[in-house]
Amino acid sequence: MGKRLWVERNKDGSWDAFSDDGAHIKFGKDRGQFTPGDLMKVALAGCAALSSQFAIEHTLGEGKGAKIVVDGTYDPENDAYTGFEEQVVIDASDAGLSEEDADKLKERVTRHIDKGLHGQAHLRAGDPGAHERHRQALRRDIN
Repeated sequence: MGKRLWVERNKDGSWDAFSDDGAHIKFGKDRGQFTPGDLMKVALAGCAALSSQFAIEHTLGEGKGAKIVVDGTYDPENDAYTGFEEQVVIDASDAGLSEEDADKLKERVTRHIDKGLHGQAHLRAGDPGAHERHRQALRRDIN
């Protein structure tokens, strides 16, 4: 069984999400709060960040990472996201990488993130075609 999560409504209309191991996040629809759609983008960015961490640290050193920016195309008529754009920005300016080494890092990061996509396919649980549709709907740029 996976980690147990739950949400509780606050008096101000916002919500708090909790996990058995102590994680906590506030969300809602007011200014300064993550919406459920924002949380989905955070999940996508988080998956890419954690998936790419090994490849980046192996090449650039411990503690190095990427900035992952996720945006989505929202269809208000169907109240659904139709696609996501993910940009992975790695600052390797002080690493002295050759162009060839930079290309290798980009390939490794792409492979690691693609391997992590299996978790993102669970956004539409029980749908065997969700993984492939997600791969088609997700556009990734690595700089």
